[in-house]
Amino acid sequence: MPDHSSSPLTALQLTVSIALGLWLGFLAIVLTGWLLSKFLFDEQLAPVTAAVQQLAQPPAVQPAPEPPTPMFEQYQQNLQRNEQRQALDQVRSNPRNLSNPKCQFWLQQDQNAPSEKSRTNVLQFCE
Repeated sequence: MPDHSSSPLTALQLTVSIALGLWLGFLAIVLTGWLLSKFLFDEQLAPVTAAVQQLAQPPAVQPAPEPPTPMFEQYQQNLQRNEQRQALDQVRSNPRNLSNPKCQFWLQQDQNAPSEKSRTNVLQFCE
């Protein structure tokens, strides 16, 4: 007849060994995943790592841009005037604008009393 006094001890040993096996198996899976990611994905993630490190660093102080020179400002103003003049010339030479009353009105206004408002409206209402 078997001895039942050692039965609970072997059941406890069995439970502990199963729990220990599960725990060690979990650790082995985690360690394997970490090693694979370390060796396989390090090269692929290098650009991402560099970008994260660059974002972590404070931005370098850049010198303030120099204010535009009066000559450059004058050049920009002349360029804008020329572009506006060309746009107005195109509007005046477009035959479709002859049948547009709003366009005709603002063309006449711009011709008689040129102003910023009349130029803006000519460009708005004419094709």
